[in-house]
Amino acid sequence: MTSEVGHVVDRGRAHPVLRITGVLAADTTADVRQALLDTLADAPEALVVDVSGLMPADGAAADVFRRVARETTVWPAAQLLLTAPDATPWQRPGLPVCPSVPAALATLSAPTPGARLELVLEPVVGAARRARELVTEACARWDLPELAGSGSIVVTELANNAVAHARTSMTVMLSRYADTIAVAVRDRSAAQPHFEGPVPPTAYGGRGLLLIDAVTRDWGSLPLSDGKVVWAILNGEESSGSSRSGLPAGMANHGRG
Repeated sequence: MTSEVGHVVDRGRAHPVLRITGVLAADTTADVRQALLDTLADAPEALVVDVSGLMPADGAAADVFRRVARETTVWPAAQLLLTAPDATPWQRPGLPVCPSVPAALATLSAPTPGARLELVLEPVVGAARRARELVTEACARWDLPELAGSGSIVVTELANNAVAHARTSMTVMLSRYADTIAVAVRDRSAAQPHFEGPVPPTAYGGRGLLLIDAVTRDWGSLPLSDGKVVWAILNGEESSGSSRSGLPAGMANHGRG
């Protein structure tokens, strides 16, 4: 007999609340993981996960929360809190467990005002130009003009890929990220980007991800139930020349992609 889980997202709070119900077992962990990733794709600063109506079949099944938290450490780097009256079944993932949703929300700071910009674009000529305008606006607003050039390179490649390959509407998301900016583009195609390293000088095309790799601290993609989101963290002043060796497995794994 198969198990079942259901979920609903409450976005009417300071931070989104994901309520998951049912039985968490080997055959439902994939559904729980997807619900978490789909909610995190909007890049919230924190996510409260109400598991009071979720019954773990065994301790190993609860590890799905730890794995997702690890996958999303770099982007969107959202704080993940579980809520349940009894914390015992949920201590294996090693995440904070609060007794209720109000208690969890009370431990979180309010979302940083003005730290995120978003733009929905259609897959048409001119999409990349509009995306670059948003990057320029963000760099000026957040007093990071030195990132306008690299940010424009990244968002141009991501938008053009969505136009040429996904051929769906896209959402460009920019977030202030400590000393730098996170650039993300969400589309409705399940095809994941694959980075194969440098291309031969005589090759036609294939340099888009190479450009992204050259001007970012980290980049990667998350598979969603209705497509994917490709993200990149621009090289800030403190991170130029930094290594990508700390990327979480399964997130950027650029195939790195």
